Amino acid sequence: MLNKIKIIHLLFSCYLGIMAFYLYTHQYYNVDIEAYMGLLYKTDSPQMDIKDIHNKVFKELKKKRPGMFDANLSKEEIAIGENTYYNILSKNTRAYEEELQLFSVKPFYNFINYLFFKIGFDASTSTFLISIISYILILILVLKFLITILKNHYLAVLFTILLSLFKPLLDSSRHASPDNLSCLLLLLSFYFFVVKKNLYTATIFGMLCVLTRPEYFIFYSFFYIFIFIYKKSLDIKVKELILSFVYILLSFSLIQYFNQISWSILFMNQFTKVQIYPLSNPDVFDFSSYLNFIKSKMLFEFNSSYFLLLLIFIILILSNKFSLKNKDKIIPYFFFSVIYLSVLVRFVIFPSLANRMMIGFYLVIILSLIYIQCSKEDLFKKASQKITNI
Repeated sequence: MLNKIKIIHLLFSCYLGIMAFYLYTHQYYNVDIEAYMGLLYKTDSPQMDIKDIHNKVFKELKKKRPGMFDANLSKEEIAIGENTYYNILSKNTRAYEEELQLFSVKPFYNFINYLFFKIGFDASTSTFLISIISYILILILVLKFLITILKNHYLAVLFTILLSLFKPLLDSSRHASPDNLSCLLLLLSFYFFVVKKNLYTATIFGMLCVLTRPEYFIFYSFFYIFIFIYKKSLDIKVKELILSFVYILLSFSLIQYFNQISWSILFMNQFTKVQIYPLSNPDVFDFSSYLNFIKSKMLFEFNSSYFLLLLIFIILILSNKFSLKNKDKIIPYFFFSVIYLSVLVRFVIFPSLANRMMIGFYLVIILSLIYIQCSKEDLFKKASQKITNI
């Protein structure tokens, strides 16, 4: 039996190697990669002139993906000017310099990219390599979680392989973006809190998650309210809980302190009209345009995501397992409500539910449902096992 388990794990390792090679050779080279590359050169050589940085970035990318910055006037625009925006950036050094500030709010992702760059990878490879590595680590973590819950190595490997082919996860793994890294860090904080009952380690990964994608602060804020309400069931002291949240808050505050771009400019640049000069000459924010965009996109974005489909399974599984009449059994309902409320608030602030950006929430929901369905214990039960505090 032991030999069979070793064999299936070896085969799974080979599968991960094949998928890593596929992702490495099939990168999208999405347009945002130019900003992350510019930040790499700027960090590595602070004295380098922006013209030299601009030339190095676009020269490398034109070799990797010719024509990626050509204007595409046939595409329907969401924000006015987005079809010609990257073409302008490829020619306008000043606009490119100001655009870099839009991507500096993800310090941990940029730090990891810089480490790969210093190891010896070229700038473009350094920006997407962490997406592939995070993909592999996510699957290893999922497998470990499923083995713990299912107690069946074969079934755990099968489920992990199926999840590895989940389209949003594959898409995010082919992008130079912080999506996969933030997903990995979110899952690690979830794993150490729910399975390992270690608040200290969960807090560290939560901080890194916020430093990778600041909008996850919304989820952690609601999640800590949830923990506070059920602190007795979870056997967590208020002092440790507050200290843990303060660390998360400090991570978010640190980003905001150094951030030079306001939320209104980020919104306009993405959804109403691109800002060629977001620092020196931004447009005036129109609140009515913001409200109209939210109303026009809400139904479409939620229908385009997996949240409605997952909600069906949440209702089916929870209604079969837990009764709302029993106050001790409503914790899972509250937990999933926290996720959906976080997504809704995030949408109001940044009205996009691109699936590759939502992959962390998707996997937390899926793994939580598997836990509830297959485990004999509630998702946040084990009050007898004291959580390791800070």
